[in-house]
Amino acid sequence: MPTLIVATGNPGKLAEMQAYLDRLDCQLALKPPEIEVEETGSTFHENACLKASQVAKALNQWAIADDSGLAVDALDGAPGLYSARYGNTDGERITKLLQAMEGVTQRQAQFICVVAIAAPDGSIQLSSEGICPGEITHSPRGDHGFGYDPIFWLPRHKKTFAEMTKAEKRQVSHRGQAFDKLIRRWSGLEFDSF
Repeated sequence: MPTLIVATGNPGKLAEMQAYLDRLDCQLALKPPEIEVEETGSTFHENACLKASQVAKALNQWAIADDSGLAVDALDGAPGLYSARYGNTDGERITKLLQAMEGVTQRQAQFICVVAIAAPDGSIQLSSEGICPGEITHSPRGDHGFGYDPIFWLPRHKKTFAEMTKAEKRQVSHRGQAFDKLIRRWSGLEFDSF
């Protein structure tokens, strides 16, 4: 069974990825805290690949990474790559975004996630992208999820991410889409050849 090092120090992220990959014969492990990767890419794809590649090379092991964020049309794609750094807490980030959207009628937005897998030599062997379109609400709704979930409305489902169960969100989210695509192409990976 192959082990992939998750390019994060966050145990919650590891558990989330393991849940998405539960149908596969693989094991995930956190990267050591001393390995830090600076996200210098200009796209989610570049950052995911950068994290996976650097962790794989540093440990000479297979690695997996994702990068994701919220892109709001009326804000020219912001907060985008800086979604996690848009404020110090989820509450601050939501408040700042809602203030930036005051008086804005066009509230389209999309969550984007890119997942990348790198071989021990740092070469990217697989990457996939998921995009979930929605709208920004005028105020938070729901108690589930994290980040911008309470203000991300999915018109087709008539719910915010924070009003969905984990199973519902997993089926429609950007992260769920990216992992589903990755899983469909998983059999092409040759773990034993490195």
